[in-house]
Amino acid sequence: MQKPSWIFARDAEWQHLARFAAGAPERPRLGVVSGRRRQGKTFLLQALAEQAGGLYFGATQATETESLSLFAAALAAHTGATSPPRFDGWDDAVRFLFALPPSTGPLVIDEFPYLSKMSPSLPSILQREFDRAVPAGRATQLLLCGSAMSVMGGLLSGTAPLRGRANLELIVKPFDHLLAAEFWQVGDPRLAVLLHSVVGGTPAYRRFVDEDSPQSVDTFDDWLLRTVLSPASPLFREARYLLEEETDVRDTALYHSVLAAVANGNGTRGGIANYIGRKATDIGHHLLVLEDSGLLRRQQDLFRSGRSVYQVAEPLVVFYQVVMRPQWGLLESGRAENVWSAARQRFASQVVGPHFEQLCREYAITAPPDLYGDLPGEIGAGVVADRSRRSQIEIDVVVLAPAQPGERRRILSLGEAKWGEVMGRRHIARLERARELLSKDYDTSGTVLACYSGAGFEPDLDPAVLTIGLDELYRPLN
Repeated sequence: MQKPSWIFARDAEWQHLARFAAGAPERPRLGVVSGRRRQGKTFLLQALAEQAGGLYFGATQATETESLSLFAAALAAHTGATSPPRFDGWDDAVRFLFALPPSTGPLVIDEFPYLSKMSPSLPSILQREFDRAVPAGRATQLLLCGSAMSVMGGLLSGTAPLRGRANLELIVKPFDHLLAAEFWQVGDPRLAVLLHSVVGGTPAYRRFVDEDSPQSVDTFDDWLLRTVLSPASPLFREARYLLEEETDVRDTALYHSVLAAVANGNGTRGGIANYIGRKATDIGHHLLVLEDSGLLRRQQDLFRSGRSVYQVAEPLVVFYQVVMRPQWGLLESGRAENVWSAARQRFASQVVGPHFEQLCREYAITAPPDLYGDLPGEIGAGVVADRSRRSQIEIDVVVLAPAQPGERRRILSLGEAKWGEVMGRRHIARLERARELLSKDYDTSGTVLACYSGAGFEPDLDPAVLTIGLDELYRPLN
């Protein structure tokens, strides 16, 4: 099956789905597709169902009775029945589903969490019918899709009824920074970073602003004012909706406070608890829910076992928490220019700066293997304690080689990332000091020092030091 021309990128995702639809005709098959909202899952699944001659059913927030009625109507339309079947419950509906002939094609149920919320026994009913279908040789192909990451992630985990039944588990992720720049038709790397630090790689956001892309760095402010910061734009309230759409979120005010704490630089559990006025033991559940929903990510300190920091995973949420939420009333009253004028410095230091660091870590993942001398095994950040100087050295980009039993872990690279600073000898000296301190516990004999900068580099730096600027970060654009 050929991917439709109107679907941008998503080649790997389409190949997985097409392979699933063309798979073994002699046994039942289950696929689970998840991903945060606005990533294009529905476009992919509707196109798959159309090309494979299957059924696409998009669930809605409804009672069990109404959902069964809508599902029956969709089945009747797909099979050409003169009238919809009558289902007294999901037991009847699922048995009917598994009795359909293979010619029916793949059966796609989108927004499955809406159904399982109202009918908690539905996953168990599906498990039972899958187990019955195996010895019977029925070739039902069922794809379950949803945006509630915590719910979809739990379908196949632990002791969940459907664990071990899936043939496909696909997560549709946001575009990386390279694809996002191409999608928004932005060729200037500096503008691409600024744009990505606000809208990330979520493809639907371009439609939200009616295909309006910023044309240059000089016009970026005007673009923000007429899109994200405008009460008339769908993006204006999007960051709020992302949280409210998660089924496990109850007290949205508390969750917003947790996200605000992290967005404002309080990355440890203790720091978050102190910011919101709670005990660290009281927010463990909230952090877990935000992690499961894909709104928070936990980054392990590669040099300090058991220590980690939290980061907001969705750029638009960071922008909202740092720039918009503190002045929400003024923005709603149409005073965006005043708000933005006062927030520019915070935007650079608390939004673009940390985002640039994350982009540099992602660059290290996809960089050519010979850049650091070997294929990386682990990439992240870490803090090196300098006890003699009573200070700490933060390393923004740490590249470790794969661990080898009985050998000291090799550090392939230590890097510092600065969005708004011209980098030079003092940055390199800090990295050299960190390498010296780490040599006691790690193999640093081949460690490459790297400077990642959005503002450029001092002349005549040691050629042994990697200097990675915006052109390198967006190498396919140039």
